[in-house]
Amino acid sequence: MQETITALILTFNEEKHIDRCLRSLAGIASQVVVIDCGSTDQTVAICRAHGAEVHVNPWKNYSSQFNWGLDHGGIRGHWCLRIDADEYLSEPLRAALRDRVVAGLVPKDLVGLYVHRVMVFMGRAIRWGGCGNLYMLRLFRTGRGRCEERWMDEHIVLDGGRTARLPGDLIDENLNNVGWWINKHNNYATREAIDLLNRKYGFARRELKADVDRRSQEGRKRWFKEHLYAGLPAGLRCAAYFLYRYIGLLGILDGREGFIFHFLQGFWYRFLVDVKMQELERRALASNVSIADAIEAEYGYKVG
Repeated sequence: MQETITALILTFNEEKHIDRCLRSLAGIASQVVVIDCGSTDQTVAICRAHGAEVHVNPWKNYSSQFNWGLDHGGIRGHWCLRIDADEYLSEPLRAALRDRVVAGLVPKDLVGLYVHRVMVFMGRAIRWGGCGNLYMLRLFRTGRGRCEERWMDEHIVLDGGRTARLPGDLIDENLNNVGWWINKHNNYATREAIDLLNRKYGFARRELKADVDRRSQEGRKRWFKEHLYAGLPAGLRCAAYFLYRYIGLLGILDGREGFIFHFLQGFWYRFLVDVKMQELERRALASNVSIADAIEAEYGYKVG
């Protein structure tokens, strides 16, 4: 018996990307649910022109928005596909989804499917520096998964069952300029600083946390970040991490675009996270308030 796929997409001003994403889903996803948080461009109009079902919900963070979509989006598919607006399915991945998932050939005890994500930066696929073999859990049986409650680096949490990999690539290619990338990662750095401070001070309880397999690349990455990287001195650790990625993991082979990417994402971004953490701790101490109160005062996030 054939099975159906619902694609769940979160959007905000994604008119540059959403048409490409939706075209790649045509003939694969029988339902597309878009959760928008107030786009002021043509995003919503483009989605509706493709037949997507659009819901509007205020933004807090990715995990809460995604889970809101699971709860209120009216998902009807047997499977739910998590895909971002600036991502699209390669033809081999489309074929795998059509010939295996939609065809109903996935064993019933398989509840989650990993796909290979390819990051494209400044027109170049980033293959080295720890970015070349990244499999992510993006497809799960409806009702069997939710998004882990974190401010950054969120994964899908399954309620049990086996997982497997699908062939083909999920391509992540954002078409905005590097200034947009910097602004986006400035916001990411705030959210990651909150996550790391919460790990240190425990001001916000996590109700849902993924049990990420340490044998997977995402599991090794998280274990490294939480058990080794977090224990190194601030400032020094971002330099060490960049050198590890660029030299040890052969990021140098990604060429000029790769150097820009690995430097910005592996050094600058991680350094900015450390700076924001130190600033929040200093301001909390100077004002004699809790870290949670300092975060709300500086960034407007209610985290306590």
